[in-house]
Amino acid sequence: MRVVLDTNVFVSGIFFRGPPARILSAWREGRILPVVSAEILGEYRRVGQVLAARFPTIDLEPFLTLLVTHAEIALAPPLRKQVCDDPDDDKFLACAIAACARVVVSGDRALGRVSGFHGVEVLTPRRFVEEHLGSDRP
Repeated sequence: MRVVLDTNVFVSGIFFRGPPARILSAWREGRILPVVSAEILGEYRRVGQVLAARFPTIDLEPFLTLLVTHAEIALAPPLRKQVCDDPDDDKFLACAIAACARVVVSGDRALGRVSGFHGVEVLTPRRFVEEHLGSDRP
C-alpha cells in the first residue's frame, strides 16, 4: 500500500513509540511504501535541520537517505488552487494525487478536514494503524 506521511508522522515515527513508529515499522517490513515528492523531502530536511540545531544528537540525514532509496518519489505539481487552510499542507495532497496513493497519514486536523479530496483519505496515525495494519505488534 502506497501512503504519504506528513512531516510530523515521519519525524515522530523515528524518535518516539506509538502509531507513527508502527507505521515506519510497517515500511521496514514491506507492508507499506511511503510516497514523497521533492517538496515533502525538502520539508523533512528543514525539520531535521531545526531539530539538529536544538538537539545536536539528532540526525535525520540517515533516515532521509533511506527514504530516497526505499520510497517512491513522485513528481507532484502544485494543486491548481489552495485546498487546505494551511497552503503548506497542499503538498501532501498533491503528492498523493500525483502518485495515485489513496491515503495521507497526518495528525493535522486542518488536513483531516479535506479528507476525500480527489479520493484521497486523510487518516490519523492511530486510525491508519487500526484500519490498515491491524492489531499485530512489531
